[in-house]
Amino acid sequence: MSLIAATAYKAGQPVRVLDLSSPEDLVPREGEFVWIGLAEPDEAELRRLQTAFGLHPLAVEDALHARQTPKVEVYGDQLFVVAKTAHLEGDRIAYGETDFFVGRQHLITVRHGSARAHTELRAQLEAAPVQLAHGVDYVLHAVLDFIVDGYMPIVDQIEEELQGIEQRALDAFLSRAEITRIFALRRSLMRFKKMLGPMAQMAGALEHHDLPCIDSEVRMYFRDVHDHVQRTEILVDGLREVLTSVFEIASLLEQQRQGVITRQLAAWAAILAVPTAIAGIYGMNFEHMPELKWQYGYYGVIGAIAVVCGLLYQRFKKAGWL
Repeated sequence: MSLIAATAYKAGQPVRVLDLSSPEDLVPREGEFVWIGLAEPDEAELRRLQTAFGLHPLAVEDALHARQTPKVEVYGDQLFVVAKTAHLEGDRIAYGETDFFVGRQHLITVRHGSARAHTELRAQLEAAPVQLAHGVDYVLHAVLDFIVDGYMPIVDQIEEELQGIEQRALDAFLSRAEITRIFALRRSLMRFKKMLGPMAQMAGALEHHDLPCIDSEVRMYFRDVHDHVQRTEILVDGLREVLTSVFEIASLLEQQRQGVITRQLAAWAAILAVPTAIAGIYGMNFEHMPELKWQYGYYGVIGAIAVVCGLLYQRFKKAGWL
């Protein structure tokens, strides 16, 4: 059974638990609204609710397949709202979907792939009957705000991981696995950003448009949801810039280290070229060479090599090549 909770509320207080098997029990009474929460429902359950609350068939089909982008659709005097959830599974971002059927006296939430249940949120709302008395539009705002708040732990964890990669890039060469992870994070953040755009549009529509089931005094609450989504978008853009800068820093530092190694190799090659050249000259098999009969020739050549190599070493050391 996919039913999580089904409760009727009056004046902000829960008054009865609904029986989904009884169509008569689902009908809201005078002054009541009902909040039904489902998770991964089957078609029969949704069809039963469709009949009881007059849900639009197209909205029910969307809720069954759960492959929608965030949106707000108006069907007569009812709303169908789609929101995307996100959570971390290991080192990747996993997405889910929560669909809302909103009427004047009913709110039906349908969760697909969401890791966070609404049980705790429901308990918090029931503990604040003054707010809950606003009705279904306030509950819609509360659930959307709950979903959007779930984005921040993702941003915080990715930011912490990026700080670690950035520090390692400054200390040493990045490994192949770390570079691969940078590109994986970049792809994840791009997909996350694509999801946040429609979420912001959906929240903006609930805030600014005159929609059925949304009272004017409650519309201001959706501004908070809209602001949270936009703030998350800004943070994601910042993380993408950090990713780019980390990769550029790693590339620049690697080029710098390669340049240092190249200069060191060139300096030692120049120093070693001196004894190599002198030894090459005296290694030639000519009979008439003026220094061959010199008694101190060996010591003189060794001394000349040492002096020249020492001067070159000091010069390269002063230039910062060694």
